[in-house]
Amino acid sequence: MHSIRELLQLSTDFLKKKEITAPKLCAEELLAFVLNKKRLDLFLDYDAPVEEREVGRYRSLIKRKSEGEPLGYLLETAEFLDCVLAVSPAVLVPRQETEILVSMALKEIPNKPKVLWDLCSGSGCMGIAAKKHRPLLNVTLADLSFEALECAKANAKQNEVDVTCVQGDLLAPFEGQKADFIFCNPPYVAEEDYPKLEKEVHFEPRQAHIAKERGLEFYLRLAAELPPFLASGAKIFLEIGHNQGTQVLEIFHQSHWKQKRCEKDWAGNDRFFFLEFSHELP
Repeated sequence: MHSIRELLQLSTDFLKKKEITAPKLCAEELLAFVLNKKRLDLFLDYDAPVEEREVGRYRSLIKRKSEGEPLGYLLETAEFLDCVLAVSPAVLVPRQETEILVSMALKEIPNKPKVLWDLCSGSGCMGIAAKKHRPLLNVTLADLSFEALECAKANAKQNEVDVTCVQGDLLAPFEGQKADFIFCNPPYVAEEDYPKLEKEVHFEPRQAHIAKERGLEFYLRLAAELPPFLASGAKIFLEIGHNQGTQVLEIFHQSHWKQKRCEKDWAGNDRFFFLEFSHELP
């Protein structure tokens, strides 16, 4: 019978040979999941034996991880700004970069009964986190995918926040309405770049990654379609590709954008684009 120590060593070495990022962390997270323990508690029982049934389940998960499957799918959950979210192959696994985006945005969003839309919401991570940290906000999550919205609804319930979920293409569900704040992490990968992405990405919904117009399709649409949906002084918080900052700045060239700024992620790459709307259009 294998001990926790032995299983962690064997699986870490195996994942390392398969060139999996953070092999030790993956091995620990998966074993903690199988044993229903906190990761740090593994080290308190380092020499404890593991039942064969649990070893079999662990090996199965390690094999899937070695093939590149995202850790979030294997654990079936992901943490995001004090929220615990269910994730499935219907949605992207929430990224650290997106956490940074929401953290930066919350500095500019007061806890008042303002309207916030989370477009292309996927798991609902951005809108749900905003509602949890700013409970007076009126938050709506919108996505084209029915399966993604079902995941978002479950996550809102799990995190005990009251949000509205609507299905539709980008701004289509909001006809005749106006928002004070908008989050959007749209697809932004060019078709020709998709095959070059890391293995993990190819387990996620293809449509959540790829955009036409060399990855700029949704920014072009937002620049053209957003103004009638915005209250005066509305702020928009976008995630963008690491090499798209200059292009997105050019796309939002119109004079009704009072402020435009590109922010970098922790790796020093362009990753976020923030806008402020200067006036209401007739």
